[in-house]
Amino acid sequence: MSQHLAFVVVSLCSQQWLHDICEENGWEHRCSPIIWRELLDRGGKGLLLGGLNDFLEHAQHYYGITSRMLSEEMLSIAEENLREYIEIEKEEEEIKSLIKPLQIWITSASSPICYRLIPLLANGEVFGMTTEISIHLLDTDQSKEVLCGIVMEAEDMALPLLRSISEHTEIDEAFIQADVVIVLDDVLLNCEVQSLENYIREMSEICQVYAPLIEKNAKSEVRVISSGKTFVNLKAVMIMMYGPSIKPKNVIAIATTWESATKATLARKLNTNVAGVKNVIVWGNITGSNYIDLSHAKLYGYDCAIWGPADFSRPLLNMIYDSEWIHSELQSAQSSLSSRLCHYVGMLPAHAVATVLRYWYHGSPPGEIISVGVRTEGQFCVPEGIVFSMPVRFQNGNWEVVTELAINEKTQGVLGRLAHELIQEKLVALKEIQEMQPYGGDKIPS
Repeated sequence: MSQHLAFVVVSLCSQQWLHDICEENGWEHRCSPIIWRELLDRGGKGLLLGGLNDFLEHAQHYYGITSRMLSEEMLSIAEENLREYIEIEKEEEEIKSLIKPLQIWITSASSPICYRLIPLLANGEVFGMTTEISIHLLDTDQSKEVLCGIVMEAEDMALPLLRSISEHTEIDEAFIQADVVIVLDDVLLNCEVQSLENYIREMSEICQVYAPLIEKNAKSEVRVISSGKTFVNLKAVMIMMYGPSIKPKNVIAIATTWESATKATLARKLNTNVAGVKNVIVWGNITGSNYIDLSHAKLYGYDCAIWGPADFSRPLLNMIYDSEWIHSELQSAQSSLSSRLCHYVGMLPAHAVATVLRYWYHGSPPGEIISVGVRTEGQFCVPEGIVFSMPVRFQNGNWEVVTELAINEKTQGVLGRLAHELIQEKLVALKEIQEMQPYGGDKIPS
């Protein structure tokens, strides 16, 4: 049947294809010819054969096969095979159309974070090895050339799960049918040029544009991730404020960058594998004043005199005998990290976004707690209505704050000061106050 199918495909091909092939090769024909297409598919020039007899003669010479079938029978088989071919193609297209790719929108997409993030999103580890995605890059007209370059490079990678990638500079078209929105917008802080309050209001204005468009254009269960170098908590809370129909449980801010870098610092100190450091908590303002809490941190697989099974852990603080390092050098390392984050090329922040998205869709590792900025509801005595980094677990496509953790009085006092800063940012962004007020310590403003 294979020789008949080869004949069928070429003898019933379109007139336009026939015209183009003959013109390209300089062939002339008086009646519909048979072109031995297999040679063309393999990159050869192809042969122009006169008719059925020439076709069969060539097949016998080339393959050692022939057919005694009448022309009418062969044409009948050709029509039948063509109908089957069309039906199979149609069925495959229908199946493909039913598989809707996840629509991922990334703002400020010319940033290095986005460039590093695209391969991580499309390699199958974040959303699943069978989930196709479409990525939409949103930025200003000035960044259009950069966006086009990113699109071309992503297409050249031929990632199997990347259904499509496109650039957008028209804000009215933003977030159409979005399943996930990743907000990477930043403001370049220079307090010698203008005040911190002006930068806060500038970021608020960006969110005031995005939030209504997310409400209008995105899917009802859209998940919004706030990341970047500046005002990560503020972006998340402003999107909730200006987009009241966006579910608060579907908006989070990324703190995993701090968490991962702190784990690496501790692993270097203890000369151990960073994967064995768990449950480091980042409290408060992710890109502002925050507190790295090691009181619940655990160490797995540590090489020492006492060994246990794979799930055996030790309190991390018990393994650091140099208490001075914890109170001085670790804090110095954190200050250095804050400076380094402003100059990172995007690898660490991109990995943090991809990691949290993977946890959000597939659950975080059993027994581990992850630091994420979420809207407060009074947990740990932190006032309601701000986005505050705290420990959570991801499970079944949702997250929950790990409220059973015990915190001491000193930590509680630190949380009060951190909450004050975030409340002040929110009030400035909403233009309810003109300037940030220092923390009094007696009462946390509401």
